[in-house]
Amino acid sequence: MITFNELNLNAKIIQAIEELGFEQATEIQEQAIPYLLESDNDLIALAQTGTGKTAAFGIPILEQIDTSIKDVQTIVLCPTRELCMQLAKDLVSFSKYMKGLQILAVYGGTPISGQIKDLKKGPQIVVGTPGRTLDLINRKKLNLSNIRFVVFDEADEMLSMGFKDDMDAILEVTPDEKQVLLFSATMPKEIAKMASRYMEDPFEISIGHKNTGSSNVEHQYYDVPGRRKYEVLKRLADLNPSIYGIIFCRTRAETKDIAEKLGRDGYSADAIHGDLSQAQRDIVMNRFRNRNIQLLVATDVAARGIDVDDLTHVINYNLPDEIATYVHRSGRTGRANKFGVSIVLLSGRDRSKLGLLERKIGRQIQKMKVPSGKDVCRVQLLQLMDKVRDVEVSEDIEEYLEVINEKFEGFSREELIQKFISLEFNRFLSYYKDADDLNAKSKKDRYKDRMDDKRNRRKDRRERRDRGRFEEARGRYDRFYINLGEKHDVNPGKILELINRQTKGHSVDVGQIEILSGFSFFEVPSDFTPIILQSFKKAKYNGFAVVVQPSNPKPEKAKMKRKKKRSFKEDDRKKSKRKKKKG
Repeated sequence: MITFNELNLNAKIIQAIEELGFEQATEIQEQAIPYLLESDNDLIALAQTGTGKTAAFGIPILEQIDTSIKDVQTIVLCPTRELCMQLAKDLVSFSKYMKGLQILAVYGGTPISGQIKDLKKGPQIVVGTPGRTLDLINRKKLNLSNIRFVVFDEADEMLSMGFKDDMDAILEVTPDEKQVLLFSATMPKEIAKMASRYMEDPFEISIGHKNTGSSNVEHQYYDVPGRRKYEVLKRLADLNPSIYGIIFCRTRAETKDIAEKLGRDGYSADAIHGDLSQAQRDIVMNRFRNRNIQLLVATDVAARGIDVDDLTHVINYNLPDEIATYVHRSGRTGRANKFGVSIVLLSGRDRSKLGLLERKIGRQIQKMKVPSGKDVCRVQLLQLMDKVRDVEVSEDIEEYLEVINEKFEGFSREELIQKFISLEFNRFLSYYKDADDLNAKSKKDRYKDRMDDKRNRRKDRRERRDRGRFEEARGRYDRFYINLGEKHDVNPGKILELINRQTKGHSVDVGQIEILSGFSFFEVPSDFTPIILQSFKKAKYNGFAVVVQPSNPKPEKAKMKRKKKRSFKEDDRKKSKRKKKKG
């Protein structure tokens, strides 16, 4: 690795970087920074989250920004509000000593009027989410005619969230003479198509192999009965007393349930999910970033854009529906040349995905044994001993030594150690006394596991179907039926893309999406219900007429089929009557 001093950077940028504690460039920075300083060609950079991509494109852009011009010269697009704010914050840190430079973050979930006011001040760099950026362009408040750099950060995530049309529309209003920089963790076909359409002979940098996980992450799985997952989760948390990680669940209800159970059992945990308002979400995330929370329980949708350093573990309570999402999940740990662990609690239907998962990340996922109660107690005891050994003794304790000695007169050294350790440790000894072996699975266990898995599937569907009304600061969500499903080759990303295309300019916040065989369901805040109903009139998908309606009424398509069946029977009866008359 080379140092930033060896990259011939502006002294003011070097000063800011050194104050942030950075000395050596990461692999992506080492390759991207010199290239972008010397070349005007487009760039595709493939690297995992946490490898230093912001500095890889941010530093060379800052080097080339003309602070005397009050036009927007760089637009950086990223998928979520959180990532948008983090990117802008990082760029401000890198440019701390650059006079005359203004950086503005624009995103949804906050009044647009304030951002319009800030745009009038003439920022040279704008970092935005696609929806809000396009909204500002359509209002003629954001002018990209003098853009020199267009950056897509987490491009694969933006596509999976359905922002393709927004990204296309933004690129359409930029000048031909510009440099397009595309940073992504994976390289799906949609990224390749986008590159071929909007980039000219792009140079490609790939850190590791395409679409694979970070080499700094150890991948493990535990094969356990579904009904005992929570016990295994607790045991793993106890085995890693310094754990600082994210637990990924499939549904909102599950995140709430797991977080509440962990809290009741004395663990430092909280949840983020789609039912939280932005203010509530910000409070939870600030607590997590400040390490007031050790375990954050989240859905994939809610966790998008989370940028937290030094995570030790990512725990997949359930595997994601899209295998590529696992790459993003695991990439949240093992960052900045540190090592992390990605754990999968494997049960039920998830077992069939293991082979696909290993092929996706390009390595074997190691099977682990669930630790025994004695294993956990040994680890906890050693940690307690380390705490006692390393504790700083206050000088004020001396005045109490005489009383202390009197209290413990007659006790041997061994007896005192046992008593002090037991004071803290008895809870673990009691809890793990005669603890079950969670690795042992009889035929009866496997049968119960299958039955539990079926019940959980039905429960998931029931929760999604019956959850219609809930009141939060963000308001009520409405659920919609759409006549597109797996047989129409759609997935959550394509449903999102279709919604964004049909509701162009409205930045609709889409909640839970459920894909079934011949149709699907999706949720949006009730404020957007009129927009959804109006926007999907005469909508088509690959030439197929799309029907979208509130999920409570019976689908129109089903009604039509029943009418046709009845009309066919009526025709048959009429024909038979005519034959009898002729006879």
